[in-house]
Amino acid sequence: MKKRIFILFTGISLCFTELSAQEVKNDIGQFYSEFQEYASKQPMSLSYLSKEWPELEQWRIQGRAKMQELLACSPKPVPLDPVIIETTKKEGYTRYKVRYHLTSFRLTEAYLLIPDGLTGPAPAVIALHDHGGFYYFGKEKITETENQPQVLKDFIIKAYGGRTYADELARKGFVVLCPDAFYFGSQRIDETQVPEYFTKKFPDIKSPDKNKAINAYNQFCSEHEQIVAKYLFDAGTTWPGVLFYGDRVSIYYLLTRPEVDPSRIGCMGLSIGGFRSAHLFGLDPRIRVCVDAGWMTSYIKQMDTHLRYHTWMIYVPHQLEFLDLPDVVSLNAPRPLMIINCNKDLLYSLDAMHSAADKIDTIYKRLGASDQYTVKWYDVPHSLNVEMQNDAISWLEKWLK
Repeated sequence: MKKRIFILFTGISLCFTELSAQEVKNDIGQFYSEFQEYASKQPMSLSYLSKEWPELEQWRIQGRAKMQELLACSPKPVPLDPVIIETTKKEGYTRYKVRYHLTSFRLTEAYLLIPDGLTGPAPAVIALHDHGGFYYFGKEKITETENQPQVLKDFIIKAYGGRTYADELARKGFVVLCPDAFYFGSQRIDETQVPEYFTKKFPDIKSPDKNKAINAYNQFCSEHEQIVAKYLFDAGTTWPGVLFYGDRVSIYYLLTRPEVDPSRIGCMGLSIGGFRSAHLFGLDPRIRVCVDAGWMTSYIKQMDTHLRYHTWMIYVPHQLEFLDLPDVVSLNAPRPLMIINCNKDLLYSLDAMHSAADKIDTIYKRLGASDQYTVKWYDVPHSLNVEMQNDAISWLEKWLK
């Protein structure tokens, strides 16, 4: 019997009909076998498991350099020129809204949470927000804010069990930075600056009802992703490259803060926040500890019927020739890494999640660091609920405190 399933995922939210076993077909029909075989024959030549690497650091250098080449995003560095634009005292910490430059064309905003009572430089966590089909907000999805519209409250309940984990980290004594990613929050696309052709089918964008307007805006952005992706690829860059560049700049901002111990910086995120966290950890040696929630899979095994659920923000041409996703996150091994997976996560097959987790486990075992890698499984859909947050925070406390 067919059943209806509602899922929240990294691209949009939708309701779809699950097919019975006899009806399962691939999304690209008769072309699937050819390109699945093509993917399965990719050498992943820079995986730690591809050969013997006599020098661990040389492997890291080669892997990171190749990923940076494939990501194709290296804008000219510009001064951060950070500005604090808002200060709010909260229970156990102070929240600052800061603004700083990413490129000569773009700025971003971030929440900086400073715990009360610090007596010296403290451990810090870069908290990376999700996608979730919710573009109107970025940092606000993982940070407690005032006068939240109902649509944001509902999202936080569904994705995070009603608790924004950045605040919990701050109350545990971590300095926390929550930056907006490209296309979200303070970096969201200005719908008034695109041709009306794209927005006229979403008239509620102009609704005086804030919740209706936000929902309509999110629908517009979801549909517009493919247009933005075309421009990025045609310009010679990649969407992941743009995302990860912004995340790496966030480390530079953290390092300007006297409250931060530069030797104790971690990162954490759910969904595309987990995807960003995995790459920030793998590609930047300044990150000491990582929690990747809801985004660890094998790209090869992802091709069955699961790509339909994902955003344009994850594609890096030619990556499988050199590194699968578990290989990328392993580039910072043997530093501590936690993967959080959900057994009922419809974004990935269980086989793909287990394959990725097992590959990382093999790498850490070869490096004699099994205790510095853990994968936790929860019998829930795609989310980062309070129990999962507590486990993640305990991991960060163990390795950063």
